[in-house]
Amino acid sequence: MLVEYIAGNFHGIIPLGDIVFYVTDFSFIAFIVAMLFTVIVYFTKPEKQLEAQVHEFGDKFNYVTVEELKIRRFMSVVCGIATAFSMLTGDLFDFALFLAVIGISNIGIVAAVKKEWVLNAAFHYGLITIISSLPLFGAAALILGKTGTLSIFELAKNGNELFYQKLLYAVGMIGETGVAPFYAAKAEMFRAPGAPYILMIHLSSLLVIVRTVEILLTIS
Repeated sequence: MLVEYIAGNFHGIIPLGDIVFYVTDFSFIAFIVAMLFTVIVYFTKPEKQLEAQVHEFGDKFNYVTVEELKIRRFMSVVCGIATAFSMLTGDLFDFALFLAVIGISNIGIVAAVKKEWVLNAAFHYGLITIISSLPLFGAAALILGKTGTLSIFELAKNGNELFYQKLLYAVGMIGETGVAPFYAAKAEMFRAPGAPYILMIHLSSLLVIVRTVEILLTIS
């Protein structure tokens, strides 16, 4: 099967009602990486951010307050869990839902930061994710209407011509993850203090992009 060739050996499925997860070499490794980093985020104290002062003597440290820590750690854990299970899902609609949760949690990671440019960037990124949900879920609806299924396994077998639907799905993913050409709206969010919370935004985007490529190649 094509999915075995792209994602490695197939090890089985985990049916949870309408949600079906499947385990391959790639999905299992990506799931472990996401969950491992989520655990690290939960137990790690946020780093201090050093800002160099140009016209003043001495540098300045930016700390993550206890109030910020609770909110940002919670949203980072949500982002990590959504990223982990998006690696396993075998359904295009469920993957789109996980993408939406990741986009919301990315905004939540920096929502408690009391810096104007960070909040402005989060607002603009939020607008992009809202707009991008239309092509993302719209593409899933078009694929369902044409093929009668959203199962990645079934779509890999059917051999339907889904070029434009997949292109639309990819556009939605690009907007949800904030990669180029939408990266400018997300870049300022990375200036917020407090790794590893900020690093969770990078990791989730990277894993989702790779998983999306794997899905689109599988259903070709």
